[in-house]
Amino acid sequence: MTGAQRLFIGGEWVEPDCGHYEVIDPATEEVVGLAPEASRAQVHDAAAAAREAFVSWSRTAPEERAAILDRAADEIQRDLAVYADLARAESGATTGTARGMQVGVGVARFRRYAKGALEPVETGLLPQINEAGAMGKAGVMGALAVRQPVGVVTCITSYNNPWANPAGKIAPALAMGNTVVVKPAPQDPLSVYRMAEALEAAGVPPGVVNVVSGTDVGVGEAAVDSPDVDMVSFTGSTAVGQRIAEVCGRGMKRQLMELGGKGAAIVFDDADLDQAVAGIGTTYAFYSGQICTAPTRVLVQRSVHDRLVEKLVQYIGFMKVGDPREQGTIVGPVISAAHRDRVESYVELGRKEGARVVAGGARPELDRGFYVAPTLLTDCTNDMRVVREEIFGPVVVVVPFDDEDPEEAAVALANDSEYGLIDYVWSGDVARAFRVARRLRAGGVGVNTVGRNMEAPFGGFKKSGVGRDVGSYALHAYSELQAIVWPG
Repeated sequence: MTGAQRLFIGGEWVEPDCGHYEVIDPATEEVVGLAPEASRAQVHDAAAAAREAFVSWSRTAPEERAAILDRAADEIQRDLAVYADLARAESGATTGTARGMQVGVGVARFRRYAKGALEPVETGLLPQINEAGAMGKAGVMGALAVRQPVGVVTCITSYNNPWANPAGKIAPALAMGNTVVVKPAPQDPLSVYRMAEALEAAGVPPGVVNVVSGTDVGVGEAAVDSPDVDMVSFTGSTAVGQRIAEVCGRGMKRQLMELGGKGAAIVFDDADLDQAVAGIGTTYAFYSGQICTAPTRVLVQRSVHDRLVEKLVQYIGFMKVGDPREQGTIVGPVISAAHRDRVESYVELGRKEGARVVAGGARPELDRGFYVAPTLLTDCTNDMRVVREEIFGPVVVVVPFDDEDPEEAAVALANDSEYGLIDYVWSGDVARAFRVARRLRAGGVGVNTVGRNMEAPFGGFKKSGVGRDVGSYALHAYSELQAIVWPG
């Protein structure tokens, strides 16, 4: 167990006003460490420190910002195994996931935005010829579009990835010259404090990065409503995102929202079913289904429905559920007992709605830990709550669509959702797959893959979010556009 953690405010490690709370290992139910519970005043102090630091940080040379981000990546890389052990203990991720997908991706994001700090921020626009008139003499007007930092950015991060998610906010925000107040998820904040230590060791000036945590909703509210905050970057549920957006609207604060998802996985009759099953199976393998991009809503052409279901059941049979520290474990626990109960309640709701549980559905027989068995529901229709609502666990639902005009049927089902983050299309006819992809109301579409291109824009349509990040798009998200115009 780690010791009692302190807050990071204005370059100082500060005792929390409201004491500490226990961070629990979801696999063992043991205490990982004590996280600080900030007061509302301390959160506002962090935002004030970020406001003060913004004046000088926003004027630093891009090369200086790049060097600090690179050194932070070095610091994290050096202690990657230790940090991965902490991330595994806090989040319940398997050892491989904690090392590769959590801390490893965190390192990669600091490296990427060290380079990003050096990307041009000025775009020359075509000159405009103006006739003489009320605005002045005839002339040629030149113009530049210049990206400027937004100011103080509150970063509210998700519990499913305590390294990649915060790094994906902090690094591009700093690269653009912003300062940040980071409010980690209450379930696994200790990793974010290790990230702050790495940034401190890398030479980030006092106040540029601040970290405040707590279980009380007032901590997050203070990080949003502080008058010193110019922008909120949030990853989490749509319901919480909507409440944050209301506060941001009153203060005209900029927003970047990556919210819920109910990814449609469209499988046509000419698809490679084994390939599709392997992609859909990632719902169980990564973070035990606690990932907004998961293909949790399988829409399959009726003629291959039974074969696909049979293959999915077989695939689940090879998935070892258990201690994430043990070699061979594929499905670890979900984040908490409360979330396990929530996921199980959805499975029971599915039964009541008429769905059939063909795999999983019962709690794994393990002595301790918050485990949910990989579960597959069939005989589903698109009006069921288990099909429409985000479960955020290792549960996949299957809805068939008819063979007559399958493209129209698949698109109609896929788009009949409040969400639109990432959908997927599996088909042997690539032209058809791309044709269908263009019609899907989703921020991203995977064609015959669940893989990602980490330079492609990431974000959602509808209730899945506002704005885009990843690659250079993140640099744009954490900047304001300024026009500079002059006579030629």
